[in-house]
Amino acid sequence: MSAYRVASRYAKSLLELAVENDILEKVHQDMNGVLSMAGQSPDFIDAIKSPVITSDQKLILIRALFGKTVSPLSMKFFELVSKKGRESLLPDMAQGFHRLYNEHMGIQSAEVVATIQLDEALRNSFKDIVKEVSGKDKVELIEKINPNVIGGFILKIEDRQLDESIKSKLQQLRLGFTQNLYEKKY
Repeated sequence: MSAYRVASRYAKSLLELAVENDILEKVHQDMNGVLSMAGQSPDFIDAIKSPVITSDQKLILIRALFGKTVSPLSMKFFELVSKKGRESLLPDMAQGFHRLYNEHMGIQSAEVVATIQLDEALRNSFKDIVKEVSGKDKVELIEKINPNVIGGFILKIEDRQLDESIKSKLQQLRLGFTQNLYEKKY
């Protein structure tokens, strides 16, 4: 079974348990903590993916990092994941949980890539566009800065992408110049 499917199944089970126990927000906060740790610490990723480190040692590490801050349900989840030897998929499970949480709460996630930091007016404009396209009232906007875009922006909503970057426009022009529609062919 693929890692994505395994992580999705664990995430779905955790979401259902969190909803059942009425601690969805706390568990979501815990999974965001795992994502944050995974993004900030390559050593954490290396440790949980290492075949040399045993599952018991990985669980000790997880308890040391998260034991005092996470809910008892999240800690039991970490213990189960460790018992099954799936610690390497923990960041994927947290990402899957976040995706399922957004679905459950009716939140549309979108990504904006621009050359500069967005101000509040631009941020609200992008949120309005996402609301209009998705039909959902709540929007989670992920902002990324990429100077290679040159100017403009790229807005990604699920599998749709609106590319209004100058780099994209230049590529379209370059392609247009390679096709001479007025040259007579013999």
